[in-house]
Amino acid sequence: MDRHDIAAALREIADWLDFEDDGKKSFRARAYRKGADAIEQAQALPTLIAEDRVTELPGIGAGLASLVTELHRAGHSKQLDKLRAEHPAGFLDIRNATGLSPLKIRALHEALSIRTLDELSAAIAARKVRDVKGFSEKSEQKLAEAIARAAAHSEEILRGDAVVIAARVIESLAPSRVEVAGQLRRGLETIDLLELVTDDPAALDRFVDGSETEEHDSTSALLRVREGLHVRLTVAPEGGFGGTLFAVTGPDEHVDAVLARAHHPLVSDERAIYAAAKLPFIPPELRDAESILEAADGGDTFDDLLVEDDIRGMVHCHTVYSDGKHTILQMARAAEARGYAYLTITDHSPTAHYAGGVEVDCLKRQWDEIAEVQAQVKIRLLRGTESDITKDGSLDYPDAVLEQLDVIVASIHNRYKLDRAQMTERIIRAMQVPVFKIWGHALGRILLDRDPIDVDVERIFDVIAESRAAIEVNGDPHRIDLPPHLIPLARARGIKFVVSVDAHSTDAMGYIRNGVIAARRGGLRRSDVLNTLSATAFATAVRPA
Repeated sequence: MDRHDIAAALREIADWLDFEDDGKKSFRARAYRKGADAIEQAQALPTLIAEDRVTELPGIGAGLASLVTELHRAGHSKQLDKLRAEHPAGFLDIRNATGLSPLKIRALHEALSIRTLDELSAAIAARKVRDVKGFSEKSEQKLAEAIARAAAHSEEILRGDAVVIAARVIESLAPSRVEVAGQLRRGLETIDLLELVTDDPAALDRFVDGSETEEHDSTSALLRVREGLHVRLTVAPEGGFGGTLFAVTGPDEHVDAVLARAHHPLVSDERAIYAAAKLPFIPPELRDAESILEAADGGDTFDDLLVEDDIRGMVHCHTVYSDGKHTILQMARAAEARGYAYLTITDHSPTAHYAGGVEVDCLKRQWDEIAEVQAQVKIRLLRGTESDITKDGSLDYPDAVLEQLDVIVASIHNRYKLDRAQMTERIIRAMQVPVFKIWGHALGRILLDRDPIDVDVERIFDVIAESRAAIEVNGDPHRIDLPPHLIPLARARGIKFVVSVDAHSTDAMGYIRNGVIAARRGGLRRSDVLNTLSATAFATAVRPA
């Protein structure tokens, strides 16, 4: 096994340990997951194993080091084999599709002998689940919806997961030149086909070596990797890497339209294709956009399209005051180390009790700590909140409190199933509250899990354009919200944006890349995004009162 396979095996062991501990948060499962993270980042793992130095990795003790070595050398482990033998394999499928706890899955197994997702579906259809202790007719219906949703997205994975798989495949094909194309290069939020392009025919042989391919000829091969994702490697003809990269990146409609304007040259630089078509280079993230060629014909060169280096501040960050993993000081130092000029501390408000929402009487203590940390760091700290938008559209803190903050992110975290009219009015009332606020993860979607809320988006945009408000492009890989296809509708109304990380840990600050990609897909320019401003200018722009 390579480091990615080993990390996956450690996470599977952790999943089985969750079942053994009935879903309680045990140190055993945490240790394996922490070890998996360390192993996945250890590019020199074979050397560490050969030199018996695996324990030098963070979170890896002697026991885990021995297991890692066994997995690397033997391709399996006695511990994992034993766990798989002791539990129905379908339990993990049920958990992944439905989100049920190990305790509830075990209850279904004991009551109805359910071992697989298909058996659970059959029990739901027979209306048997509602009779099991801990379940009801409503929970049975929710399970049916979750299973249907999982089936609809069974071929898709999150963009961030596809990035990891792409890196693993590219690493395995070194030193051949291999580049990402297709959906991943265009920055789609979910991926059902990972496309790669190489100029080395020998890489194709290594790609298929020992694998069961679904398609295979002299120029390309398609196979399915362990995570269920289809991966295709295409070999470019000599001198035609750029043309092949362009064609495989797609989408087909864009490729066909550009090639209709120019001959398809076998070039090493795809910019030459656009030049031959008398077009400026169109970044891959924009190639799905409607009317993009018309914009190019109209003189848009896309030179000011947002890039990651334009972002000067980390917006929407949580700490241990609510459901974050790290302290204010740790978050501040992490953002400072990444070169940012400011950081917003926006922990949850009281209504989000499940996330440790900060009560009013605790805010003063948080503000004092922010001041103490400010004296220890150069990065500017802004005190704020992620304030819940309540059912009636009010924000979850008294006005007197909101006016003392530096920044307000206003979000929905409950009552997602209000009807379209109710939800639209709820958000409109929130956007009309006379303080400046940023509409957080606007449609509340969780990719591959929860659909967007049903609202009249354009009506809300009209209100925001006349109110003191901006819209967040949330970079959490499970959200990517506001969805990129809606960004142009808001941008056309002159609405400003922030590109945020919704970070609950220091590592999650890396989500800024996802946010920037989504912003680029929506056509945002640096002048559209408030956190491209300096700390002083940003604080002035978003100040509530």
